[in-house]
Amino acid sequence: MARVFLTPAVSGQESTIVINGRTFENFFPNPLHRDDVMRPFKVTNNLGSFNVKANVNGGGTTGQSGAIRLGIARALSEMNEENRPLLRKEELLTRDPRMVERKKSGQPGARKKFQFSKR
Repeated sequence: MARVFLTPAVSGQESTIVINGRTFENFFPNPLHRDDVMRPFKVTNNLGSFNVKANVNGGGTTGQSGAIRLGIARALSEMNEENRPLLRKEELLTRDPRMVERKKSGQPGARKKFQFSKR
């Protein structure tokens, strides 16, 4: 789950991205995750025009980068309705529906079965 706050960047200064009080590069050392977070800005040609402050928890780094990406995309579409078709076309306004499957009774996990013995 992520909460994203966008503020216009001050002209003449570089835009900043802070996640859970840490710098963007420190929080996401993997460049794939950093590119994933920046994709909504690249699609709407707003690269460097907003400061981002995000709080994120739960899941792994890939899930967290996806949650921040969705939050940024929603904020950009809310700020300017012209961004919505661009973001929709790139599927940036779609939430990842995958969830953990529940554990069933009579077995040790969601899919795993107890060892079968013929005798």
